[in-house]
Amino acid sequence: MQPAVAIGPPVIETDRLGKKFGRITALSGLDLRVASGEVHGFLGPNGAGKSTTLKILLGLIRPTSGAARVFDLDPWTDPVRAHRDVAYVPGDVSLWPGLSGGEIIDLLTGLRGGTDERLRRELIDEFDFDPRRKSRSYSKGNRQKAVLIAAFARPARLYLLDEPSSGLDPVMESVFRHQIERVRGDGATVLLSSHILSEVEQLCDRVTIIRAGTAVESGTLAELRHLTRIHFLITTAAYPAVLESLPGVHNLQPEGSGTAFDADAADLDSVLEGLAAAGVTGITAAPPSLEALFLRHYAVPDGRED
Repeated sequence: MQPAVAIGPPVIETDRLGKKFGRITALSGLDLRVASGEVHGFLGPNGAGKSTTLKILLGLIRPTSGAARVFDLDPWTDPVRAHRDVAYVPGDVSLWPGLSGGEIIDLLTGLRGGTDERLRRELIDEFDFDPRRKSRSYSKGNRQKAVLIAAFARPARLYLLDEPSSGLDPVMESVFRHQIERVRGDGATVLLSSHILSEVEQLCDRVTIIRAGTAVESGTLAELRHLTRIHFLITTAAYPAVLESLPGVHNLQPEGSGTAFDADAADLDSVLEGLAAAGVTGITAAPPSLEALFLRHYAVPDGRED
C-alpha cells in the first residue's frame, strides 16, 4: 500500500443506495464514501453489486432507492456536469472491430475533450501497444490496453475502474499500477473495483468490502486488519498442547517440522504467554492480509468451529 496522501472532501457518496431488477436485489442500502485524492478499493465477488454501483455512478441506470452523488451532483439528473472530469474503464471491453486501436483511443479521449499527445505516445510505448492494427485482431489484453490508454491519456479528476487489469499479463499489470500511482500523485481520485487482492493492497488508501449489495467493512487496511487473524508458525520440542485451550487460537495443526495456527489480534497477550509456556524454539508471524479479511467475509461455512 502506498503512503497516505492528503484526503479531501468526498468525491463519491452513496446513502442507503438500493437497486432492484425485478425480483432481484442488486444493491441493498449501500453506503459508500470515496474522498478526494484517495485510491479506494471496492471489493466483492461476482454478483455482490460492484458493477451495478459503478453504473449508477456513471448515470447509466437509475437507483431504486437511496441517493448517489458524484462531485456533489446527481449522476442521473445532471450527468454532463457530474461526468465532465470522469474516466471509466470496464473489465469486459467491446470495441468497434473496423477501427484501429489508435482511432479508438482518439474517439474515446475526444469524448472528454481530446488527448494529451505526449501522454498518449508515452502510454502506447509503456503498454507495448500497436495502435495501427484493427481492433478485431486484438486479444482481450490488447482490448484492455486500448481503453486504459484512452482513460489515462487525458487527465481526469475521478477514475472509475471496474476490473481494469483483467486480461493483462504481469508486466502490463505493473505498468497499470504505475499509472495509478501517477494519477494519484497528481491529486486524482480512484475507485478501483478488483478481484486482485494484492493489487488493491499495494495501491489503495482505503477499501470497502461489499456483500449482497451492502457494505460490510470500510476503512484503511490498518483499521481493518484488527478484524482478522495473524498466522503463526512455531517450532517446539513437543506439540504445544497448551495452546489448544487458549482463547483466540484457531486451526492449530502440524505444518512441516513445526506447528501452525491463527490467532485473533485481540488475544495476542494470552497467546504469547502460551507460547512462552510451550518452550518455543522458533517463531514466525505473518501480519493479516487483505485476502484473509476478504475470505473471512466470504468463507462458506463448513460446520466446524473456528
